[in-house]
Amino acid sequence: MRDMLIVGAGKIGTVIADLLASSGDYAVTVADRDPAAVERVGAELARVQACVLDVGDADALAAELEGRWAVIDAGPFDIGMRIAAAAVAQRVHYLNLTEDVASTRRVRELANGAHSALIPQCGLAPGFISIVAHDLAARFDTLLDVRMRVGALPKYPSNGLKYNLTWSTDGLINEYLNPCEAIVDGVRREMPALEELEHFSLDGDDYEAFNTSGGLGTLCDTLDGRVRNLNYRTVRYRGHRDVMKLLLHDLRLGERRALLKDILESAIPVTMQDVVLVFVTVSGRREGLLMQETFARKLYAGEVNGRLRSAIQLTTASAVCAVLDLLAAGRLPQAGFVRQEDVDFCDFVTNRFGRHFLTDSEEVRCAASGVLAGPPAGV
Repeated sequence: MRDMLIVGAGKIGTVIADLLASSGDYAVTVADRDPAAVERVGAELARVQACVLDVGDADALAAELEGRWAVIDAGPFDIGMRIAAAAVAQRVHYLNLTEDVASTRRVRELANGAHSALIPQCGLAPGFISIVAHDLAARFDTLLDVRMRVGALPKYPSNGLKYNLTWSTDGLINEYLNPCEAIVDGVRREMPALEELEHFSLDGDDYEAFNTSGGLGTLCDTLDGRVRNLNYRTVRYRGHRDVMKLLLHDLRLGERRALLKDILESAIPVTMQDVVLVFVTVSGRREGLLMQETFARKLYAGEVNGRLRSAIQLTTASAVCAVLDLLAAGRLPQAGFVRQEDVDFCDFVTNRFGRHFLTDSEEVRCAASGVLAGPPAGV
């Protein structure tokens, strides 16, 4: 039993705890500063310990980390550095889900000389999307374009935003406001969020996609000098982007994030009836031919251990649990900074947690390479 601490008892942290505890291989404690959230976790998950913790209390945080094998940071992006620094001091492995580019850069600095592994951006996007893109890119002799698109959407949009809250409101606002990394015509650039709007259809549904921050993870560093164009855009139903620009820029709510968060959480319901869309297209040359390969997937809500979990909960929690499992199995570096693209695609999708993303064709390909799949965890 590996002793785990999960910081954050929200929508994602609770599902991570459920998956890990039910595997039988992890002793899980969930910590949160909100006593009501801690009480909910304790009541819902019998195999999980729960405690109240303010990560701003350095001594209390160090005491909770002492003797642990790893910590998963599932809290707001602005507390991540405190947890990461404490984890390094205690020689505890550190994983997080953040889309925040500045935080990830600081984690990378902390990882220099660390005796434990620091693995940021372990969710869906950033996270799994980088594993997919890197796997596709590796199949080409020369890369041209890598385009990554992800959307977490309600199945039944019914408001002006055509959106329901499915994950962290802080993270959503952060993605819509911060600069977006990209490579354009071979040059690294920062692009404005909510721009470069595009429209497309998939399976009869109409979508739009636009720049948001953080989804590329560390791929700009990894593919710099090797790719002509690299970009990430968030997928929404048509019309969402214009309403968000009105709120964030015309009404200047982007300058009042706390107020915007309160408005969104008071007016936009949470839904468990959602769909996650993952769409990656890579083009380049292989054996002298101009080629293109695409990864497209729609993932839906489902039951885990008898409880309905939303698609974004399942995909995000499964992703970080799979990376954690691979770390425990020695399939990832045990110290220093670990990128998502250091994770082998077949290792990931054939892992008991990552298998939620697997298709029959990928199972055949991965089996041929000697990697075999077991049943999905928690199902």
